[in-house]
Amino acid sequence: MNITRENIDALNAVVKVDIAKADYENKVNEILNNYRKSANIPGFRKGHVPMGLVRKQYGKAVLVDEVNKLIQESLNNYLVEEKLDVLGNPLPKVQDDFNWDAEEFSFEFELGLAPEIKVDLKSKRAITHYKIVADKKMLDEQVENVQKRYGKLVSKDTVEAGVEVTGTFKNEEKAIDAGATFSLDKLKGKKNEKAFLGKKVGDVITLNTKGMFNDDHDLMHFLKVSHDEAHGLDIEVTFEITEINERALADLDQELFDKLFGEGQVKSVTALRDRFKTDAERQFVQQSDQKLLNDITEYLIENTKFDLPAEFLKKWIKNSGEGPLTEDQVSEEWEKSEKGLRYQLIEGQLMKDNGIEINFEDLKDHAKQIVRGQMAQFGQLDPSDEELEGIAARVLSNQEEARRLSEQVVSQKLLQLYKEKANLKEKEVTYEAFVKEVYS
Repeated sequence: MNITRENIDALNAVVKVDIAKADYENKVNEILNNYRKSANIPGFRKGHVPMGLVRKQYGKAVLVDEVNKLIQESLNNYLVEEKLDVLGNPLPKVQDDFNWDAEEFSFEFELGLAPEIKVDLKSKRAITHYKIVADKKMLDEQVENVQKRYGKLVSKDTVEAGVEVTGTFKNEEKAIDAGATFSLDKLKGKKNEKAFLGKKVGDVITLNTKGMFNDDHDLMHFLKVSHDEAHGLDIEVTFEITEINERALADLDQELFDKLFGEGQVKSVTALRDRFKTDAERQFVQQSDQKLLNDITEYLIENTKFDLPAEFLKKWIKNSGEGPLTEDQVSEEWEKSEKGLRYQLIEGQLMKDNGIEINFEDLKDHAKQIVRGQMAQFGQLDPSDEELEGIAARVLSNQEEARRLSEQVVSQKLLQLYKEKANLKEKEVTYEAFVKEVYS
């Protein structure tokens, strides 16, 4: 067997695989001999079928199968030995005059080669790394929410600002008959709030669902309608008041602190606010890091310039699907996948340049960390290492789950690299300002 390569350009090559009779003859004869021993052909005793008949009946199929196996194995070995970084898979070139009755065969394969890439993390313009802080307003709201949650309900005669109303939403056409309890601050706009103010138990209010609540998803909960129905729902409903209550705030005392965090863990309002601040800002880190990861990813894709063997990859897309694709479908798939492929190559180069590797211990530790967090949500705060090991092993036995966790570990390691080497500027913002600046 002989394998040669012709480089068309820096991104495309053709590999030629020449196979001689000696490369496959022994294996084909061995298989045909085994067929002869077990073949059941009318008119012949088992094991006494003439080899010529066996070769005539099975020879071509066995030859094709063995040559294809030989090609696949030798081509894979060649790519590894030559350290060729290919994109997609080798594509066989069509040979109109190919003849399986010949004794020697030649096959040609097109290769798309990965480009050489130089990745520079030092952007000319610094990329913002947000530090999200819990401000006084947020902490005041959290303290008040806790006081409301643990406070007592006090019955009121009339609806006034800050109360909770209980009643029933009805609409005959949509078959809505749903009990609900909500505070007036859930309502959107002064018009809706004014419709409730001064009302008493037994009063019936007519409302329009469009723009009734600050969050349209509240319609799902309070009117018991589906997600699809809630969005854009524009009907009139009635609401009959059955209860009016004011939630008296719980005292900020040791009893409340112990309910929240365990006996003696928090001993003052200042410590309570510090605890809320620490917990909130710990959660904000994840959002800030994800924003940074997204921004640097976009920067690298836009500013790391290199060519791709686009025509080869389009041809590969066309031939790798379950069914034939039109040229328009191929172009559409290429547009959707090009950006992801570029970042995949950039990511691989960054890992190579900076010696970043992912091993099984990294995956196992990450899986254990996730399992520990999930168990903590259900009150299991101190699981044994043996228990964590067992659950992590079961998680990693699922290939799809292991792949997903591996991507998370890679992102974590790259994020750490970006924080160390990228040109970043820290910007301290409140959560409200972060959401407004990033998502509005």
